[in-house]
Amino acid sequence: MVSVSKRELVRDMFDDISPKYDFLNHLLSFGVDFLWRKKLVRLLKSHNPSLVLDVATGTGDLAIAIAQAGPAKITGVDIAEKMLEIGRKKIAGKGLEARVNLQCADASSLPFPDDAFDAITVAFGVRNYENLALGLTEMKRVLRPGGIMLILEFSHPSCFPMKQLYHFYSRFIIPAVGRLVSGNSRAYRYLPESVAAFPSGNDFRDILRSVGLRNEKQYNLTAGIASIYMAEK
Repeated sequence: MVSVSKRELVRDMFDDISPKYDFLNHLLSFGVDFLWRKKLVRLLKSHNPSLVLDVATGTGDLAIAIAQAGPAKITGVDIAEKMLEIGRKKIAGKGLEARVNLQCADASSLPFPDDAFDAITVAFGVRNYENLALGLTEMKRVLRPGGIMLILEFSHPSCFPMKQLYHFYSRFIIPAVGRLVSGNSRAYRYLPESVAAFPSGNDFRDILRSVGLRNEKQYNLTAGIASIYMAEK
């Protein structure tokens, strides 16, 4: 029996759902994912980066939002080529080709020199890394000294009734709607499973410190459904 890595499973899954990915993202979050990205972009903008790397860029939503908010040049990387193809069309449609470039690359082996970027962003991607510590270490390598890393990721709500509502919604509604719209039942079972397994909150902040990042902060969003983590090299 041939063993398939998490990297291959994630790549194939996102390639398969790529035509419906943006629609389902916005539908299942009731559009609040736009607000989460805007918050990250505001935090990023206050540091005035010139060169930004957006890892696990997918179809480029965050990279586009960063480009629309200021003069930075953005490189987006992802392992799912079909997601990138959709992203490139979106970027061309907005006339941003000169400032946003998407390329296929793995977070665990980034094709860039040390200290190459002023800032690194990731939206809903780090929980998909095959090796979380390795991916964060590699991102730190290509971040210049004093640069910032901003990570937007789902969290684990802890307060009543959001904890109970979110558990029900993620366990039953997301897989059902995802299967109906995308035709891929596994992908939308994977989403709540991956969120549940992710070390959010203080556990994730401990990991950020363990790879050598500093001054880490956490911004809770929408009653703890998601968080933005910010740290410096």
